[in-house]
Amino acid sequence: MRRRWAPALLAPLLMGQAKPELVPDVSQRDIEIAYSFTGAELLLFGAIVYPGGRTPSAGERPAEIVVVVKGPTESVLVREKSKVAGIWVNAAQMRYRSAPSFYAIASSRPIRQLVDERTRAIYELGLDSLQLSPASGATPQVQQRFDSGLVELKTRSGLFYEAPGAVEITGGVLYRARLTIPARVPVGRFTAETFLIRDGRVLAAAVRPIEIRKSGFERFVAISADQHAIGYGLVAVAVSFLFGWGAGALWRRF
Repeated sequence: MRRRWAPALLAPLLMGQAKPELVPDVSQRDIEIAYSFTGAELLLFGAIVYPGGRTPSAGERPAEIVVVVKGPTESVLVREKSKVAGIWVNAAQMRYRSAPSFYAIASSRPIRQLVDERTRAIYELGLDSLQLSPASGATPQVQQRFDSGLVELKTRSGLFYEAPGAVEITGGVLYRARLTIPARVPVGRFTAETFLIRDGRVLAAAVRPIEIRKSGFERFVAISADQHAIGYGLVAVAVSFLFGWGAGALWRRF
């Protein structure tokens, strides 16, 4: 009899050890950029599924949600300017093999209040925790200076930003966040990563893909430049020559 009741007595303990799961989604899986594109608002939402379908109890510590949207990586050259004899010139430079072209993070609370520095570095949670890949072996001090410069440039252009408190959690189960996609966003395959955090630990994570691509005439030009580079270059030169010749002829006439 004792053996029969043992699994039933252990079931609550096993359920308590099981981790919750995330069921995320995004409002737009495909974003098309036309000539009139002025940006988009991306809604990220989902649910926290607890073991056994239960809901968080009143005495249980609430779970926190962090959402990170990343663009495709790209090679970036960062130049540092210095003033010489009253003129600003390029003094030093550093190339990065792979840096995210877009990075936005939204969280239910400031990220520094949720996890420690090591966890932020592992999951790249926050602008100061991005794992950039410089191509040259610079000293840590120099690399830190250029890393800060790259993040500052991307932040000024609206391609990097943080939104603490932008994630709303309802009933400890449903969550949603709104992130802005700027007009000058690059095209390519993006990822929306959602992290479930409690007691300073990442309990669950899930990823959803997002595709951003050009449409209409812009798409035709982009495909032509990528797949038919020589022909595209010749056509561009011919069009430039015709416009220049036409402008000159018009100027001589009047």
